[in-house]
Amino acid sequence: MAMLILEDCISCGKCEPDCPNDAIAPGDSCYVIEAEHCTECVGASTEPTCVGLCPVDGCIVPDPNRVESREVLQLRFESLRAS
Repeated sequence: MAMLILEDCISCGKCEPDCPNDAIAPGDSCYVIEAEHCTECVGASTEPTCVGLCPVDGCIVPDPNRVESREVLQLRFESLRAS
């Protein structure tokens, strides 16, 4: 499951530089997460790094439209490292 940044985002940019998959980028009104690159930090960390860095509580949540197993996320992480 990819993470999702909600409209509560204040565009502070704290999440972007520490994303291990470079999945976070500035959007029109707030930061966005490219789901094809998000692994919820599986393979890099025990928790999604962006959530811990975000100063807005509850702003970054699991995307309910992208439910994926840890195995799928791990394979994506490995695939991103190979490219």
